[in-house]
Amino acid sequence: MFTFDNSYARLPERFYTRMEPSPVRAPGWVALNEGLARELGLDPVELRNSLDVFAGNAVPKGAAPLAQLYAGHQFGGWSPQLGDGRAILLGEHVSGDRRVDVQLKGSGPTPYSRMGDGRSALGPVIREYVVSEAMHALGVPTTRALAAVTTGETVLRQEGPMPGGILTRIASSHIRVGTFQVYASRDDTDALQALLDHAIARHAPEAEGQMGLLRHVMAAQARLVATWMGLGFIHGVMNTDNMTISGETIDFGPCAFMESYHPDTVFSSIDTGGRYAWKNQPDIAIWNLAQLATALLPLMGERAAAVDEATEVLDGFRDLYAAEWTRVMAAKIGMDDMALAMELLDIMAEGQADFTNTFRALTDAPDTARDQVLNRERFDDWLARWREKGPDQAAMARANPVVIPRNHRVEEAIAAAYTGDYAPFHALNAALADPWRASDANASYRVPAAAHERVMRTFCGT
Repeated sequence: MFTFDNSYARLPERFYTRMEPSPVRAPGWVALNEGLARELGLDPVELRNSLDVFAGNAVPKGAAPLAQLYAGHQFGGWSPQLGDGRAILLGEHVSGDRRVDVQLKGSGPTPYSRMGDGRSALGPVIREYVVSEAMHALGVPTTRALAAVTTGETVLRQEGPMPGGILTRIASSHIRVGTFQVYASRDDTDALQALLDHAIARHAPEAEGQMGLLRHVMAAQARLVATWMGLGFIHGVMNTDNMTISGETIDFGPCAFMESYHPDTVFSSIDTGGRYAWKNQPDIAIWNLAQLATALLPLMGERAAAVDEATEVLDGFRDLYAAEWTRVMAAKIGMDDMALAMELLDIMAEGQADFTNTFRALTDAPDTARDQVLNRERFDDWLARWREKGPDQAAMARANPVVIPRNHRVEEAIAAAYTGDYAPFHALNAALADPWRASDANASYRVPAAAHERVMRTFCGT
């Protein structure tokens, strides 16, 4: 089955709590990601016959199950201890030169559950499976979903009783900015050094010391956030415990893809101040990176000099991000002209044009893109100037998807799953698997939500 080599479990035990998942009553399959299984050198037939492992009822050979400790800033407020409140890291599967974490989400309470039940309703499992796999198909660095199962048990949430589920998440690692923060806040420099060494060995072997790792993470996050922005993706909860050292998208609670474009768009029900609005994501990224730099300062000798060095490194993020954002938008409009790209976004914002469909129309049939905007006279003038510059529409076709996981379609799959009907879930996954090519199979999934279907608020899975 899995080939485990558990380097995180060899770190000092103050990094985690060793424990096994809590068994469930009557597990059942929702989905096994056979394509991902094969990528990881795993046998889908063997995995299909191992339901108890994915439900947390059996621990596979070689696993070293544990719940990880971390802290974090949540909506800017400091939380000194968070950690895996409803997840268990089974271990690290190694296939060739690839090493990935295998984690069960919704697998029962841990010492970090903060009075929660440690379980997940089936809805958040469905959402993360759909969106993380769609992100992968779109070329976005992301954690992925290997399996989704039901538990045969009910969880109680504010909305009422719901069927339970468990997601098996695959990640390059689960090391977060908040993992460094917890040891910095405890003045535990030995743990900080051990974590730094582990993170460099696993993710940035070319990095030299603390600032080498910071530069590596900055570059990865600049690329990640620019890619999100170019797809109209809003993470919704960019807390420091949700920013990975690996540069992968992690945690898909209140996330959403914009339909109607406006830079101030927010979906998360708990983001009442718009901290994590679409337009703010680059600024939040640098804010989070500053918290990582702060956590690394105790390892850097004399504090004033360390602050100066870290500040100088962080000052480079703006240029890193600007280069990535230019790369993204140049591909989306087929030319390196940021003034023209920003003007198009302004035109789209006037009438809140559909983000995905506008860019794809511009790619495939430019004249039809005017149907997406409110100010058509302004758009026509823009289009004439764009055409004069000779756009690379082949590059645009590789940058502008025809289909994304629209909110109402995700909610449709969740609602059906709650009744035991997984057909909409599987159909949605199939439609999202090839996001760059229009087909009869994905035609209905390219249509924006009707007024009565619009999903304006998304919710954290806990």
